[in-house]
Amino acid sequence: MRSLAGHSVGPIGLGCMSFGGIYGETSEAESFACLQAALDLGVTHWDVAEIYGGGVCERVLGQFLKDSGAQVTLATKAGIYTQPERHFSNAASDLRRSLEGSLERLGRSSVELFYVHRREHARPVEEVAETLAGFVEEGLIGGIGFSEISPATLRRAHAVCPVAAVQSEYSLWSRQPELGMIQACAELGVTFVAFSPLGRGVLSDHFPGREAFPDGDFRKKQPRFMDPNYPANMQAIEGFKAWCATREWSTAAVTLAWVLAQGEHVIPIPGTRSAGHLAELVQGAEITLTADDLAEIERVLPVGFAHGARYAPEQWAAVEIYG
Repeated sequence: MRSLAGHSVGPIGLGCMSFGGIYGETSEAESFACLQAALDLGVTHWDVAEIYGGGVCERVLGQFLKDSGAQVTLATKAGIYTQPERHFSNAASDLRRSLEGSLERLGRSSVELFYVHRREHARPVEEVAETLAGFVEEGLIGGIGFSEISPATLRRAHAVCPVAAVQSEYSLWSRQPELGMIQACAELGVTFVAFSPLGRGVLSDHFPGREAFPDGDFRKKQPRFMDPNYPANMQAIEGFKAWCATREWSTAAVTLAWVLAQGEHVIPIPGTRSAGHLAELVQGAEITLTADDLAEIERVLPVGFAHGARYAPEQWAAVEIYG
């Protein structure tokens, strides 16, 4: 078990973005089956956001929790807005309105963890931390979090109000957090939550290839999935898959085991809407990688191996870059 916002949770959580159809059509029945599988497998930390499916993902979780009566550790996020055009706001009024809407959709009077999804750079983070601290005092949230910030920003916010968690993309092909964030979280007692720990699907035996991306899939614009980067990345990952196969482990399970090996304060939240895939993913918590295993993985997929940036130019907005 690992600690998140004062709650004991399993070592692997569940990212719920796909329940809104961002990676292709889904159904309530399929989503409910995955959520029930999560409960059965002991995956009780669920991560969602207001913007995922325009609130659809939160409604799915809320309806399932109402029907099942299940108790889970919920995290949601706010700060990205699409009206009148895409922008970022950490104003107290906007965050409150978002939080209240999320609670209504989730059928909750409070959530265990509330993240600022993207930082509004013009607004001092100290002001934002004070806003979030107020939500804690009101009993609306159990802990505060930030997504895609720098270690320096974390330290500034933490000096105002203890930060429970920082969420950033982290996997074998996205290792920027090793340039200070994972270390800062360990020093400050902050949980580091790794989203997209499977490299947006490529670090899995089930990745169908970019040819299967549905219309509107945001990965189509990301340089790593475009030529000439994509074939080079797939070639490198094939070597990793082959090594995993020699150990009779699934690629996804090994990938998550690697993330877990980076620190007891690290929790990956792979996203899936498949109950079968989720059963495979939790096996990552059962794999203990030896020093030799970790060295071999580093040889096959050395830090910085990925060709191309992880985001398209327009997708970098409000993401803090450091190092």
